[in-house]
Amino acid sequence: MSDKTEKPASPKKGKGMMMKLLLGVGLIAAGGGGAFALVQAGVLGGGAAHVKEDNSPKLVRKGEEDPYAPAEGGKEGAAVAVDGEGGSEFRTAYYSFADDFTSNLNNSEALVQMSIACSTRRDGRVLIWLKKHELAIRSAMLAVLADTPEEDAYTIEGKERLQKRLTAAINKVLTETEGFGGVDAVYFKTFLVQ
Repeated sequence: MSDKTEKPASPKKGKGMMMKLLLGVGLIAAGGGGAFALVQAGVLGGGAAHVKEDNSPKLVRKGEEDPYAPAEGGKEGAAVAVDGEGGSEFRTAYYSFADDFTSNLNNSEALVQMSIACSTRRDGRVLIWLKKHELAIRSAMLAVLADTPEEDAYTIEGKERLQKRLTAAINKVLTETEGFGGVDAVYFKTFLVQ
């Protein structure tokens, strides 16, 4: 009989031990999770030192000095900054591609030849990147030109669409290579359809 009285006491003791063990594991997990949250928030462990600095090109106000301004002059990839008066509070810098662009038009015998410039209101890093990645940018722009229908070459609306597509192509290359676009607009210096 003594065996029967001892057996019911054993499961209770096992359940109590299991509950204490689970409670202990839960408290440890909660404490670890809390510590992890405090580290991520920067309260513990110097997490604030890991804040990533925004190193993208900044807008340059008129009259401010651009710490990244490239040297002006020369025909190859010429860049010039213009402050001007009135209008936007930011200065505009222009980049002229050295060579003309010549391409066939989509589903057409016509060819288009143009010289192109683009603008940015951001610091000179964008101009430096334009020159640095000109080969990839030219290739992307020629692909856009080859995909342009002939009728777009003859209308103002079509040319405006083409300018937006060229701007997007440039910014895509810059974003892929440098992590930031920065070109605001594309301009046609000459535009000839044959």
